Amino acid sequence: MTNLDEKYMQLALDLAASAKGNTNPNPLVGAVIVKDGVIVGTGLHRKAGEPHAEVHAFRMASEHAHGATLYVTLEPCSHYGKTPPCANLVKDSGVRRVVVAMQDPNPAVAGRGIQLLRDAGIEVEVGILEQQARRLNERFIHNMLTQRPFVISKFAMTLDGKIATHTGHSKWVTGEAAREDVHQIRHEVDGILVGVGTVIADNPTLTTRLKEGNGKHPTRIIMDSSLRTPDLANVLNTEQAQTILVCSKDVSQDKIDQFTEKGVTVLPVGKNEHGLQIDEMLEQLYQLGITDILLEGGSKVNASFLKQGAIDKYVVYIAPKVLGGNLSLTPFAGYNPSFMNEAWNVEVTTFDKVGEDLRIIAYPKLGEEK
Repeated sequence: MTNLDEKYMQLALDLAASAKGNTNPNPLVGAVIVKDGVIVGTGLHRKAGEPHAEVHAFRMASEHAHGATLYVTLEPCSHYGKTPPCANLVKDSGVRRVVVAMQDPNPAVAGRGIQLLRDAGIEVEVGILEQQARRLNERFIHNMLTQRPFVISKFAMTLDGKIATHTGHSKWVTGEAAREDVHQIRHEVDGILVGVGTVIADNPTLTTRLKEGNGKHPTRIIMDSSLRTPDLANVLNTEQAQTILVCSKDVSQDKIDQFTEKGVTVLPVGKNEHGLQIDEMLEQLYQLGITDILLEGGSKVNASFLKQGAIDKYVVYIAPKVLGGNLSLTPFAGYNPSFMNEAWNVEVTTFDKVGEDLRIIAYPKLGEEK
């Protein structure tokens, strides 16, 4: 590995990241072809069903690919899907060396593309900027290993940990820049989830509003165990975005039909001591094509996901405000721990400022169970 290897791989990662929100359920992949110190081809996977990153890069490089080095953020695929396997394309391209950031996380195919290239006499190096590549494709890796959506818990709170006043008023905890940042995340995910309490209190549209005006609207997922969503709720208007209501299996078919007639999908699931069964819901949502979810629920929904171990990432915005009050709402409701060692531990990976607010990215520590 050289500094140049890292430089070109970083460029490939940046190319891949530019397609965030457009490739689901496929991974984000970037490719760069370099010959004699000159970049002769670049490419990225722009959208599911379209050519992969390597295809675009080789089209640009043309005959200059012979004897070159290919940098690619994910192991070239070795199986037929909507497009032919890229490993064969790489093998036949004439490249001398291939540098791969990470193996394919799919246990059924991991390593096969790399081995195919090595068997063809091509030098292959794996693991350049691997951690960055894994973070970039955390959703895809999670999908492959669990067959469930990747759940991002997003909440905004004051410096003293409050998300709303005792009346439930929460507009606005953070500033405009942080709210714009949230809309960018909405653009990148398949689904956005809240509880029916949020729908009743705020009547949100739960759509994406970017300054450019071209944001992708995620599927709206409402946890509503007894189907209390009001008839005039904005989320029942499915012209802009689809809506899924998740309810208890105890709800009558007649009540379900009242919503399906409006074009809404109703997903009945079982219940446990924490409420609706999150695991069953996530499995069914994944079968419906939801690969990642932005959890924007209130404190009760957040607590349900936390208690059932269903949060994969935290995006937290902290506003420079102190609200105070014993009855002001906190991000997670539910039971009251007696000792500090009962807390869920997380690993903070990044923190920065968005406008006036602090943004923290964190992940549950591996092995944490309650």
